[in-house]
Amino acid sequence: SGAPCKISPCGVSMIMRTVRNQPRTTQEDLVNDLKAAGTIVTKKTIGHKLRRDGLKSCSAHEVPLLKKGHAQAHLKFANEHLKDSEENRVKVLWSDETKIELFGINSTCRVWRRRNAAYDPNNTIPMVKHGGGNIMHWGCFSAKGTGQMHHIKGTMDGAMYRKILGNNLLPSLKMGRGWVFQHDNDPKTHGQGNKGVAQEKKLIKVLEWSNQSLDLNPMENLWRELKVRVAKRQPQNPNDLGRICKE
Repeated sequence: SGAPCKISPCGVSMIMRTVRNQPRTTQEDLVNDLKAAGTIVTKKTIGHKLRRDGLKSCSAHEVPLLKKGHAQAHLKFANEHLKDSEENRVKVLWSDETKIELFGINSTCRVWRRRNAAYDPNNTIPMVKHGGGNIMHWGCFSAKGTGQMHHIKGTMDGAMYRKILGNNLLPSLKMGRGWVFQHDNDPKTHGQGNKGVAQEKKLIKVLEWSNQSLDLNPMENLWRELKVRVAKRQPQNPNDLGRICKE
């Protein structure tokens, strides 16, 4: 029952094939494609048809840019550590740096509001250009708990990174002997000086790490939790942001 479909089966097959091969195709593009084929419909009609076929418009997730070599290296890493014993896993000390913005993660929150109250101050998130200030932190953690967190002032280079490790790495250890240190392949962390420090002290066994592998580091989950908790405290300026992070 109801009005007949404005798009012929051939037209439906065409737009479904287009969306399947090119997911970034817009509704306007599909309207123009059908118009060129002799069928005139609106974007609303296109949207209804796609939703009835199980498709919906979503924001694309941002992921690291991976080349074929990166993907192969990730798969190799996963296969090599797939059967690691729990004893080996608990000996890894994970580390990473992150940027925490004043008006960052809390800008994605949702609010319950009535109609015509969208711009009520209680229902809005204050925003300024360039995030309104941010702070950089280095941190680490293991199965035994979190380690020390260091506030990075200025631009971190190899010399600063070595100083951070010297002041925070060993005091963060809670695992005894045989531990393994994980850090990424950033040039400042893998420079000649840093390798020399590790070899000289003979204390640091480094976990092999592939490029563009943010998704493999569980430290990202810890940073996410920190940012969510900081956002709930609603810092008003960079000083508040730094104080809340320390707390």
